[in-house]
Amino acid sequence: MKLFCSLCVYALRIRRTTLFLIMIPMVLYSDDFLSQQRNYTRFRSSETEKLKTVEKLFSDKGLSFTQSKIFLRAFKREAQLELWAAKRDSDDFVLLKTYQICQSSGDLGPKRMQGDYQVPEGLYIIDRFNPSSNFYLSLGINYPNKSDRILGVAGKLGGDIFIHGSCVTIGCLPIEDEYIKELYLICAYARNYGQKMIEVHIFPARMNEEGMKFLRNRYNVYRETIGFWENLKQFYDYFEKQHRVPVHSVAPDGKYVLKSPD
Repeated sequence: MKLFCSLCVYALRIRRTTLFLIMIPMVLYSDDFLSQQRNYTRFRSSETEKLKTVEKLFSDKGLSFTQSKIFLRAFKREAQLELWAAKRDSDDFVLLKTYQICQSSGDLGPKRMQGDYQVPEGLYIIDRFNPSSNFYLSLGINYPNKSDRILGVAGKLGGDIFIHGSCVTIGCLPIEDEYIKELYLICAYARNYGQKMIEVHIFPARMNEEGMKFLRNRYNVYRETIGFWENLKQFYDYFEKQHRVPVHSVAPDGKYVLKSPD
């Protein structure tokens, strides 16, 4: 099974060919974020095309587009990216939409070094917005995070992992141009209206009974990877039961630590 990407580079052919990094400008955060984004043609076009669609997506769930916060979950085996939302003053999330991840590279398992073709697995946030990407629009994921820096190959971790448009990739999460217009707009509005941290949890598969059985059977010789997945499973389980984004820290050994609610 084909799976996902690692350097967010552009492959002109499926095999080894010329690769292009997603280029700047990378728009970081500002007090008037939407005004900054509107300096770029692709964002303005996305806003014109998708704003009504997005407003309806939220209103159908009893939510206000400009008064909600969002959360993303990706599943590599199923090639799916989920968009969840909650009222700004609530921690109870509802599923708004599931996007299909349309291309892949690597295999199931975390990213541990540059050039391994892997999509990262773990608990991340969106840390960059690129309204002028080689892949139409792109949302940067903060790989390598603290856990990756502990568990990965020091000095050779790579970076530039994105959720983006188009349908070619080595290591990222592509969802085609039409859908990145929508998701990018949603994330930009969430950031502008006060959500400083948009979390993105990336799992090897849905970590239910069937998914864990598949992972343990197929990858049983990779004990370290199985142990990493067991660590991630507690965060999958927590959200499945609570529909609340789990609070976490990272231990000195690189494991994610679930913090109990106050």
